[in-house]
Amino acid sequence: EKALYEVDFSSQGFEWVDVNNYEESIISFLRKGRVPGENTVLVACNFTPVPRYDYIVGVPFGGFWKEALNSDAKEYGGSGHGNMGGFEASAAECHGRPFSLSLTLPPMGIVVFKREVAGAA
Repeated sequence: EKALYEVDFSSQGFEWVDVNNYEESIISFLRKGRVPGENTVLVACNFTPVPRYDYIVGVPFGGFWKEALNSDAKEYGGSGHGNMGGFEASAAECHGRPFSLSLTLPPMGIVVFKREVAGAA
């Protein structure tokens, strides 16, 4: 994914979404490529053995966000808590961003979402 390497050595390639949720042991951040609107991924990490349902995370863009990686997928020996392939972002502000996603965060897991852009490679 271009978001994971194109501007790897610049602060413009990384942005915290939520680093303050110590009560639920969850962090989330964005990785961005040279064209953030086209090459952006959201990473959300749940460091507890408790799945989190309907966990709201702010994102900078609307559209469909595809679940690109779920460390709890059955294919990896996990319990299979997931997000049915992805979600359409809601026009509801969260974490200072104009859109949000309502996610299932698997226990002791990491999920990665990539915004799908029509015509982007």
